[in-house]
Amino acid sequence: MNLLYGANYVIAKGLMPDVIGPSGFILLRVSGAVLLFWMVRLFVKERVRKEDFARLAVCALFGVAANQLLFFHGLSRTSPLNSSIIMLTTPILVLGLAALVLKERLTKRKAIGVGLGTAGAVTVILSSTGTALEESSPLGDGMILMNAMSYAVYLVLVKPLMGRYRPITVITWVFTFGWFYVLPFGYSEFQAVDWGSLVQVEVMGLTYVVIGVTFFAYLLNLFAMRSVSPSVVSTYIYLQPLLAASFAWLFFQLDILDAKAPAISWSLAIAATVIFIGVYLVSFKGRPSQA
Repeated sequence: MNLLYGANYVIAKGLMPDVIGPSGFILLRVSGAVLLFWMVRLFVKERVRKEDFARLAVCALFGVAANQLLFFHGLSRTSPLNSSIIMLTTPILVLGLAALVLKERLTKRKAIGVGLGTAGAVTVILSSTGTALEESSPLGDGMILMNAMSYAVYLVLVKPLMGRYRPITVITWVFTFGWFYVLPFGYSEFQAVDWGSLVQVEVMGLTYVVIGVTFFAYLLNLFAMRSVSPSVVSTYIYLQPLLAASFAWLFFQLDILDAKAPAISWSLAIAATVIFIGVYLVSFKGRPSQA
C-alpha cells in the first residue's frame, strides 16, 4: 500500500493543476473507485445494520472527503518530499486519538514521541521557502498536516466496523457516502478538463491514481486492519519519504510528468529526523520483562 502511495506523490503532483484541478481530480478518483468497489460488492452478500450507517458516513467525511481534498490541494501547493515527511505524523496522531477514543494507554515515552513528531511537522511547515525548486509553501504543508489528522481520525473510527463486516462492504459504503461529499467541490474542475487533448502518459497517470492508489490501496489498508491495530498500520507510513524521494528522482531521470529532483535542505533533514525519532518512540514496544 505504501509503495503505491509513494509513487502517487510524484504522479499526482505532475498532473495538477495543468491537466486537472485538485478537486476535480478527487471527484474523478472517488467516482472511479465507487464503480470498481460496487462491481466487487455485487458478489458479496452482506447487509449493513442501520445503526452503522451513521459511522460509515462519518468515516467517509474524514477518510475520503476531507482526507483526499486536503491532500491533493496541499500537494498542488507543496513538494512531494515535504508532503511525505509531514504524513509521518499520522501514527503519532493515531496514537493520540486512540488514547482519547479507544482508551489506549499513553506512556511517558510515547508522549515525548508525540511532542517530537508535532515539533518536526511544525518545523517543516515553517521552513517552507516557496521557491520554484522546492515548490513548497506553509499553506500547502498545513493542508497536508490537516490531511494527516483527518486520516488518523478515519483509522480510529473505521476499526470497530472491521470486526463486523468484510473490507469490501466497509470501503464500498465509505466511498459511496464520500462521493456525495466531494461532488459539489469537484464538479466544475472535472467539467473543465479537455479530455480529448490528454496524452498517453497523462491518461496512464490518471488511471494509476484511480485504480492503484484508490481502489487497491484502500482495499489493502482495510485487509491489513483486519489483522493488526490502527497504530501498526499507520506506522508503515515512515517508508513514504524514502519512496517519494526515490520515485521523484526516477521520474526526473526519465523526464516523466515534468518531475523535479527532490530538494533536501538542512532544516528539512533535521525536521525529518525529529519526526522519525518521534515515530520510533511511539512505536517501540521494548523487550518483555522476565519473571
